[in-house]
Amino acid sequence: MSENVLTLIYLLAAVLFIFGLKMLSKVPTAARGNRISAAGMLLATVATFFALTGGTAISLIWVAVALAIGGLIGLRMATKVEMTAMPQMVALLNGFGGVASLLVACGDYALPATLKAAKSYERYVEGSDVVDASLLLTLEQFAAAIPVPWSSLLATGLAALIGGVTFTGSLIAFGKLQGTKWAPDAPVQFAGQKAIIGVLLAGGLILSVFLAVQPDAWFSLLLIVVMALVLGVLLVIGIGGADMPVVIALLNSYSGIAAAMAGFVLNNYALIITGSLVGASGLILTSIMCKAMNRSLMNVLFGGMGSAVAGGGSAIDGEAKESSPEDAAIVLEAAEQIIIVPGYGMAVAQAQHAVKELAQELEKRGKRVYYAIHPVAGRMPGHMNVLLAEAGVEYDVLLDLEPSNAQLPQSDVALVIGANDVTNPDARTNEQSPLYGMPILDVDMARTVFVIKRSLNPGFAGIQNPLYFLNNTRMVFGDAKKVVTELAGELEGI
Repeated sequence: MSENVLTLIYLLAAVLFIFGLKMLSKVPTAARGNRISAAGMLLATVATFFALTGGTAISLIWVAVALAIGGLIGLRMATKVEMTAMPQMVALLNGFGGVASLLVACGDYALPATLKAAKSYERYVEGSDVVDASLLLTLEQFAAAIPVPWSSLLATGLAALIGGVTFTGSLIAFGKLQGTKWAPDAPVQFAGQKAIIGVLLAGGLILSVFLAVQPDAWFSLLLIVVMALVLGVLLVIGIGGADMPVVIALLNSYSGIAAAMAGFVLNNYALIITGSLVGASGLILTSIMCKAMNRSLMNVLFGGMGSAVAGGGSAIDGEAKESSPEDAAIVLEAAEQIIIVPGYGMAVAQAQHAVKELAQELEKRGKRVYYAIHPVAGRMPGHMNVLLAEAGVEYDVLLDLEPSNAQLPQSDVALVIGANDVTNPDARTNEQSPLYGMPILDVDMARTVFVIKRSLNPGFAGIQNPLYFLNNTRMVFGDAKKVVTELAGELEGI
């Protein structure tokens, strides 16, 4: 396969990536966009295999084997991993991307110079006007005369640094999301942590530059890898569960940037374009998540949200009022407009299908039912949208933050299912609260608020929610799926 043909194929793949990414930004076209992007990646992968193997029959075998292994792993993950475990899977996939870039960078650095120069040498021989072939440089002489560019070596160091941070950072994020003992949900912070992070980051960057000017300093690449792996752990271990949507988006961006650096190492246009797209879109999403919480990225990374909070919350007046599913069903029957507010509690209980059935029962009775979706509800960007889409909820009843807040004061009932911090009115009124300034869903403005929750325990931010103690709020304690199913059953009996 000629270089011109390969470049054209990479260009076509890049166009597919861009169109696919554009479609991913809207719920109705997201699935199609995912397939288009996958087609672009398949095209680029197959073209790369053919280019590396000269388009021989052996290339078909390599392509078939690689696609079969990857396809089987992907198929198993797609069919076995529960929708509620999507955040963990996304974290792992980010980590896989990071470690792949790290291995590519280290592998390319370890290749002998003659192998790296072989393709260029072939063009050198074919394009030579020298009549006497004996005057041509040998491959070894050619490789020695044309050293590896400093820019490629710098990209090698950066790919190893960013890829290593992404890998271990994603593993810690997976552990936090999974609730493992070795990665507690609460942030782990200690004296001097920020200083160590700064030293490791600066050291990794300095060693990357050193590798660029001293190509034979293999120990510097080894140190970069070690420092990157430690840095990834320290960066994510200090972040609490409440900030996982931002962390997932940021790690996704890291994996893209690492892939782009690996593309510069390999001089592969498709990898550069793909990595740049993923890196840029991840940074944009990170910015959107930070704005949704009214916090800076530095505050998310080092603020320790979720640590034990001494004060800062509203003084709790009164007692939480408990209701039964029977009482809640009677109120729902009398309501005209109901807004359902899903949160991580719905995801944990896998209650999305039960919620859809409850909404259908209400709609049969002529009720207007909407879903209020907060940008950072759950554990990853779009978590609630993914779960509700899996349950078959129509897109037009999913309201973003501002449309939701426009409807809530006109609603008879706000049914909160496991959402905590994103409904905390302290964010509007209490300047001492760590949540102050964060845009929230104004569920307290509905006529009646029902909160389905296992207990009165605080959410991921570790802050008590005064919503539970307001006069118009009723708590319905229990597993979200069980309670919602009981609600639907009670409605059918009325």
